[in-house]
Amino acid sequence: MVKIRPVAPDDTDQLYAISLATGAAGGDAVHLYRDGRMMGHIYSVPYAKLSPETCLVAEDDGGVAGYIVGTLDTRAFEARLQREWWPGLRALYRLPSGDPEGWDADQRRAFMIHYPTLAPTLVVDAFPAHLHMNLLPRIQGRGLGTALLDHWLSDARAAGMRGVHVSVNAGNEAGLRFWKARGFVCLLPPIAPPHPRTIWLGYTM
Repeated sequence: MVKIRPVAPDDTDQLYAISLATGAAGGDAVHLYRDGRMMGHIYSVPYAKLSPETCLVAEDDGGVAGYIVGTLDTRAFEARLQREWWPGLRALYRLPSGDPEGWDADQRRAFMIHYPTLAPTLVVDAFPAHLHMNLLPRIQGRGLGTALLDHWLSDARAAGMRGVHVSVNAGNEAGLRFWKARGFVCLLPPIAPPHPRTIWLGYTM
């Protein structure tokens, strides 16, 4: 049986593990990274640390196997990351040098820590909240993604939120199908600079 519950402080290691296991356009990224915490540093753990009230996990007998994390105010959260999250990581990971075409996965994520990707203004103005969601294979295909999303959206509506956006890697076809099937619509083309590999989707409450 899988239960959905609020994130807890001791879920951090599982969030890092899930982020890595789903970090290659939805597939396992273990083979890509020397540091297995890089994906979680960016896409899951800061939400659990700084905004636990907008984070949920799905837990089965094997432990936490999925999460949905986000924020109701993207710009405020980006500012808080600059103050409270990125400085500590910048002290741990140096800014990569040389030709970016030759960077490995760790170096690309280290660059993102020093120069975080900010959501486009056109997206945030219409859809000020945003979220990230990932599930391990063992709980996929059982409706749990939809259950997590419905729970998160219900809480966001109760807080007065009018719109939420997600960003999806252009190569993550399964992820794109999931979001579109649940009413999210594409907002910018995948070739839109400065995010050539990102597709932005929005949902109106």
